[in-house]
Amino acid sequence: MKWNANGPTRNNMNGEITLTNMEFYSYIGCFEEEKKIGTRFSVSVHIVYDAIPCAKSDDLAQAINYQKVYCMVKEIMRQPVNLLEKKAAQIIDTLKQEFSQIQHLEVSISKLNPMLAAGGKVEAVTVTLKS
Repeated sequence: MKWNANGPTRNNMNGEITLTNMEFYSYIGCFEEEKKIGTRFSVSVHIVYDAIPCAKSDDLAQAINYQKVYCMVKEIMRQPVNLLEKKAAQIIDTLKQEFSQIQHLEVSISKLNPMLAAGGKVEAVTVTLKS
């Protein structure tokens, strides 16, 4: 890759940002107890994006602002749903609408210490969606 005073001169450059294990308290689940009591969740988001505009401009407005990503995920996690898949899809759809430079997105949501109808103990159950 070549650089000039304005930044990189190549035509494509992918960047990657990962927000790992963001923790939230939410009401996601099919059991009445989960809907009333709620539980803790861990969310990881991996973004592959076109980095040329922000690398050239050095402007946060051209970048994937990871603080904004965090705030968006936090707000989405506040809304109750039945399934982790639904919540992961909401995160994907919202982030893709906000950041047009996203090329690939992976969202993993882990329900920590989930309730099991059959009893037993599980540290976490994780659902991952990729787009």
